[in-house]
Amino acid sequence: MDLKNLTIGIVFLLQSIVGIVGNFSLLSCYLIRYYNKQTLKTTDLILTHMFIANILIILSKGFLHTMRTFGIKGFINYFGCEFLLYIQRLGRSMSICTTCILSVFQAITISPGNSFWLALKVKAPKYIVLVTSFCWILYLSGNITFPVYMYTKGNSNSLAHESDKKYCSTAGHDALGSSLYTVFFVLPEILLSVIIIWSSCSMVVILYRHNQRVQHIRSSSVSFRTSTEYRATHRILAFVSVFIGFHSLSSILQGCIALIQSPHLLLVNITAIISTCFPSLGPFLMSHDYKFKRFCFS
Repeated sequence: MDLKNLTIGIVFLLQSIVGIVGNFSLLSCYLIRYYNKQTLKTTDLILTHMFIANILIILSKGFLHTMRTFGIKGFINYFGCEFLLYIQRLGRSMSICTTCILSVFQAITISPGNSFWLALKVKAPKYIVLVTSFCWILYLSGNITFPVYMYTKGNSNSLAHESDKKYCSTAGHDALGSSLYTVFFVLPEILLSVIIIWSSCSMVVILYRHNQRVQHIRSSSVSFRTSTEYRATHRILAFVSVFIGFHSLSSILQGCIALIQSPHLLLVNITAIISTCFPSLGPFLMSHDYKFKRFCFS
């Protein structure tokens, strides 16, 4: 094994270990709290689904590329490769969907207390479980469309799983396959990304206006940089910037791979690393309950 493959393999391995440990640790903490009859906040319920989606992405993409990079071949066949691609798409779809639900719910929670928003505040927590369950059912059934189409088409060669390949990816270039991919994956991701940006910007505006209204009752020694609104705004901007940045770059690179007949192995590895960056780092960005984290990791 040359130095380049060894370096990429180590990056994949470390990224996968950090992601699994981070997501599984926080998920276990929430499950332990639920098992001990402690009430979970609505945001905690959404985060549990997000952690599960992140684990699916890391297990299906991170460890697969790790084993391929280290030269472990012949451990997966055509149907195994299709299954891993299905899990990748399911995890990616649920990750962005739960992120969108979390962002919209937080925007509703801190929204002004007029009659319209008040009604949403009261009803939103009651429908979170229903909405997330519907998303799981929708993506479990919707993501099966592409592998079924590839199988019925009989184009098994479109899946790069031969023993001399180091990755597992689709390469369907026909018009119908591209249309299916656009309808089921590209367009929903664009729509959800726009909603995430809109809700996050709304939160920033609401927090800033709230700070302006209460500024006159605060001590002159308290600046906006030390206020709760500033810390919340900073966290929201950091979260959205990291998510949209990694997600957009991953989508662009995956589009390049889909358009290229024989993508270079380096491009495939870089895309896989970027695609698993947010699932691996997400738990450390999203968990801001410091007392809870100290309890979990003590």
